[in-house]
Amino acid sequence: MPEPLDLSTLNPDQLDAVVHRGGPLLVIAGAGSGKTRVLTHRIAHLIDEGVPPTSILAITFTNKAAGEMKHRVGELVGGVVKAMWVCTFHSACVRILRQHAEVLGYPRTFSIYDQSDAQRLAGYVVRDLGLDAKRFPPRAAHGQISLWKNQGFNAEGAEAQAATPEELSLARIMARYEERLTAYQSVDFDDLIGLPLKLLQHHADVREKWQAQLAHVLVDEYQDTNHLQAATLRLLTPTGRGLTVVGDDAQSIYSFRAASIRNILDFPSQYPNTTVIKLG
Repeated sequence: MPEPLDLSTLNPDQLDAVVHRGGPLLVIAGAGSGKTRVLTHRIAHLIDEGVPPTSILAITFTNKAAGEMKHRVGELVGGVVKAMWVCTFHSACVRILRQHAEVLGYPRTFSIYDQSDAQRLAGYVVRDLGLDAKRFPPRAAHGQISLWKNQGFNAEGAEAQAATPEELSLARIMARYEERLTAYQSVDFDDLIGLPLKLLQHHADVREKWQAQLAHVLVDEYQDTNHLQAATLRLLTPTGRGLTVVGDDAQSIYSFRAASIRNILDFPSQYPNTTVIKLG
């Protein structure tokens, strides 16, 4: 059984972030400012205040970080941490997608292609289309497909904005790649963000279910989110009530996944009632 939650070791800014109530909260936190401490204590404080653990979603960007956060939250709240979602963005989206896969024409048992599977499939498509594998190596072809998906383009959109013959060929590769994935009842890593967003955008019953279930959503490293991830959060928490994002507006390490520093810079304008706390 964990000890009663002790907030006395927090500095004033950390304490303000931990006990914040109501509207959206943006915590600006650089290295060494205690951001993980704030996130874990905020989760524990919410549970102390009577928030059901099953209605809390805490998102990190790596499995290692998720495991560490879950361990640290468990030290504060005990076994109830097992009822919470403490996971990566992709893991959270997989959970949503599996529950509603049939709505998009997929079985709940759909397969997920990892990076090597996806690159291998791109290579098969290049071969099947009779394209030069030296000009369109599988890794590079898949890299462009991945970038387009993270920017919100499907194959038709990629073709429409293609500016060179090479880009037109890559859009053709993407179209055939998507056909093959669908035929295999599979998705790739990038679909794990795009497809749940599509679900929430176009199916009000699904959107309302998750809005009702998730009373609090907490996101670490918010500066590393891309446009699709930020859009997903806006659909899950349209007013921002119960939404806490933590990040460093001076850095972004996942730009290769179309991460946008604008998400953290524009957060207060996207959620007009935002409280901003800067950790020293």
